[in-house]
Amino acid sequence: MLRNTKIIAGSSHPELASLVSKRLGTPLAETTLKKFSNKETSVEIGVSIRNEDVFIIQSGCHEMNDSIIELSILIQAARIGSAKRVTAVLPYFPYSKQSKRKGRTCITAKLVANMLAVAGVDHIITMDLHASQMQGFFQRPVDNLYAEPSIAKWITQNVPNWQEGVVVSKNAGGAKRVTSLADALRLDFALIHKDRARAGPQGHNRPYSGMPKSNGSVRLAEDDEDSLGNTEMEEDLMMASISSLTEAGVNGDIMNAAVSVVANTEGEESTITLVGDVKGKPVFLTDDMVDNCTTFLDAADHLIKKCGAAKVYIIATHGVLSGDACEKIQNCDSVYKLVVTNTFPIPKEKMAKCSKLEIIDISSTLAEAIRRTHNGESVSYLFNHVN
Repeated sequence: MLRNTKIIAGSSHPELASLVSKRLGTPLAETTLKKFSNKETSVEIGVSIRNEDVFIIQSGCHEMNDSIIELSILIQAARIGSAKRVTAVLPYFPYSKQSKRKGRTCITAKLVANMLAVAGVDHIITMDLHASQMQGFFQRPVDNLYAEPSIAKWITQNVPNWQEGVVVSKNAGGAKRVTSLADALRLDFALIHKDRARAGPQGHNRPYSGMPKSNGSVRLAEDDEDSLGNTEMEEDLMMASISSLTEAGVNGDIMNAAVSVVANTEGEESTITLVGDVKGKPVFLTDDMVDNCTTFLDAADHLIKKCGAAKVYIIATHGVLSGDACEKIQNCDSVYKLVVTNTFPIPKEKMAKCSKLEIIDISSTLAEAIRRTHNGESVSYLFNHVN
């Protein structure tokens, strides 16, 4: 039991807060959370927190905006109540996808970080931020924990022949995360490249440069005639390469014809290619979160049907699973298992719709981070070890 410590649970993820509390041997502080008839949030801490070390556990959830406001009010209530230190524990940081500016938009993740600082937070503990540069958004110290040790432990204990597996990233942005997990498990890694159609100089869509045509030719990007005239030898070499690819596909060698064409909701076509070898091997398709699972399912279909993978495990830290994502994954024959941690609350109704879903408990990591923070110890041990 931690002395001079109060653990407060928000309404977003009471199950996780309860697990953390049990592991620490410290009961949750009595708190009254309610909403008025006009939907305003009201918070009352029912115990004295004067000169206490206060930890508020509030993860992002499907009611994202309410959870942020509730957390800010809890922080301010603890600050006004003369708490010695206020630490916000956010296993899933809200608005983490909006961490960079695109056009006339807001860097909303930075705005949320500023809101917590204004509310009076002294320290923040979170897990697997969507982008590492987000640590620079905060005006207060932040500990970004990793679920990788817990995921690696689950793989070694639950996947037969995991030593033969390959860790795959569904896009180039997740390459660093995938290589880290592959190094931890001493496995090979691969990368899926998705090339979206881009507008050419004349306004026509320019297809992926490696897509073979029926006659084994490929259209080069539009250049001036002089440039094309000086590259006849390069064109011959490219034609030979694409021709061999087409012949391999005809002969049934799926390894060398691994190109898939997919379309998004707006009908825009893209091509998917795999950089690496997964034939006959279990695949761990990894990212920090699984929200709208379309890209995961496209990648899984490509790995199974075009690349000859044995099984595909979708593995992510945060199981947001918006909309009908659970049903889509359940109905996809290319996905063997969906593995997520319990950083994000998943309703029981959704869990019942997906028998492939496996949940990893990371409460031990959060509890150990709280204990080490309270005692003034380093948390770097948790970056590579499971408590």
